[in-house]
Amino acid sequence: MQRVLKKGDGWRIGWNPNAEIYKGLVGADEWAVELTQAELMDFCRLLLELAQTMEEMAQELVDEERISCQAQTERIWLNVEGYPDAFDLRFILETGRGAEGNWSATAVPELITAAKNFQTLYLQSPSH
Repeated sequence: MQRVLKKGDGWRIGWNPNAEIYKGLVGADEWAVELTQAELMDFCRLLLELAQTMEEMAQELVDEERISCQAQTERIWLNVEGYPDAFDLRFILETGRGAEGNWSATAVPELITAAKNFQTLYLQSPSH
């Protein structure tokens, strides 16, 4: 399997199956951080869960009501904030090296689609 990097306006996500430790990458135009396979798996899973939650919350909110939702594992924390159809994403890497980053509401929809693809294509069988 070869290295993969998907990117769009304000986001990027990557996978290098041959890397020893940091097989994943997430970033925006001005920054990026490498992730372990487990961290990237958590990132993708939590992002998709939060996107689903935001979609479900749309029926519960009045127009123009902003919300914030968060999810975390022992490795990573994610927060979405905004409207059900347009929200910012922020993450904090909870592991030893630590890192944080964010994406604007304009970048998030494509990042969600890419995370869904990565989860399906590259992250099905975890290895250290």
